[in-house]
Amino acid sequence: MGLFEPDTDIYRDRDALREDYQPTEIIGRDDELNRYISALQPVINGDQPNNIFLYGKAGVGKSACTRYLLDELKQDATRHDVTLSTIFTNCEDLNTSYQVSVELVNELRPPDDQINTTGYPQHRVNEMLWEELDSLGGTVIIVLDEVDHLRNDSILYQIPRARANGNLDDAKVGIIGISNDFKFRDTLSSKVQSSLCEKELQFPAYDAEELRAILRQRADTAFYDDVVSQDVLALCAAFGAQDAGDARQSLDLLMEAGDLAAEENVEELTEYHVREARSRMEESRVKDGIIGLTDQGKLVLYALLMTEQAGKTPTRARELQARYELVCDRYGVSPLVPRRMRDHLNELAMLGIANSNERNEGEAGGRYYEYELATDRELLLDALSDTVDNVGDPERLKQQFQRS
Repeated sequence: MGLFEPDTDIYRDRDALREDYQPTEIIGRDDELNRYISALQPVINGDQPNNIFLYGKAGVGKSACTRYLLDELKQDATRHDVTLSTIFTNCEDLNTSYQVSVELVNELRPPDDQINTTGYPQHRVNEMLWEELDSLGGTVIIVLDEVDHLRNDSILYQIPRARANGNLDDAKVGIIGISNDFKFRDTLSSKVQSSLCEKELQFPAYDAEELRAILRQRADTAFYDDVVSQDVLALCAAFGAQDAGDARQSLDLLMEAGDLAAEENVEELTEYHVREARSRMEESRVKDGIIGLTDQGKLVLYALLMTEQAGKTPTRARELQARYELVCDRYGVSPLVPRRMRDHLNELAMLGIANSNERNEGEAGGRYYEYELATDRELLLDALSDTVDNVGDPERLKQQFQRS
């Protein structure tokens, strides 16, 4: 017998729990799908497609619904003799319109005819893009996932106006933008907002009942019969609803629990496996997040940890500043200006290491954010061990701060 043998007791198809798995039915998004179908209707009519922007937190079904509906749309387009092409581009590592244009050109060209990400002026790259799009002809839908990563939005102006500006003759192009940032549209220039004329769809977080239905659908495919009970799915769904209604996190949790059961060579998942999996995932997420922080980001987190131990959270950024400056002094670096320190606090909130809560005190107090830890303190201390070695124990530093 070899070192590796197929598992036969737990998983039927583990890939059904992965992010790239496309289910045959979308659960918990009936209202959103109906509005999405209405927004895509011009494609089947042979008209210029709408520009559609989807907003919602990660893991609420934006990308899954998009892939599902575009697959259905392509099938129906074939039946109605409509020429339809779709292009998916993830903007996570693309923050300029130039980079997006190059990526789109390369998506449309064969592997032996790719262009470099440098060396061409923007107008020439755009000309290549118009040439490739017109060579497709018909209707072209460009999906820009994580579009909120763009720091230069001219591509969102150029594509919608390409036909009106005489850059396209044969292709009718529409954009589908997918964003985790509900305020992304507000960051766009006024001319982009005017030219997009987009349909907006909001995707709310899943509740526990919807998450349970999604997990049941995937579990029926992923696991053998009688491996996963309703109680196990309910617990995964409850944790998912607690963690911002994120289906991706719930599915990851279920898969981690399944892997634990497989490691133990048992034939059934239990609530113990779910709780243990959640603990492992939380520890890994926090450590990975902290490893990716800059030194200043770690110092801001350390100051927030001090404030938490002093019982002074939630706290405003300006109230954290003095502790942060003490930590910087002990570390031997100059503190950042308050605005840059707030940027690091917001990054901690984005990573789920801290919570950021908006407060509105009306005309008297105005609007502001308060911050507090969202992670176990002992876990943070372990992950910040190098910083602790350089700065000192946070409890002693807290006492020094109180005496100063």
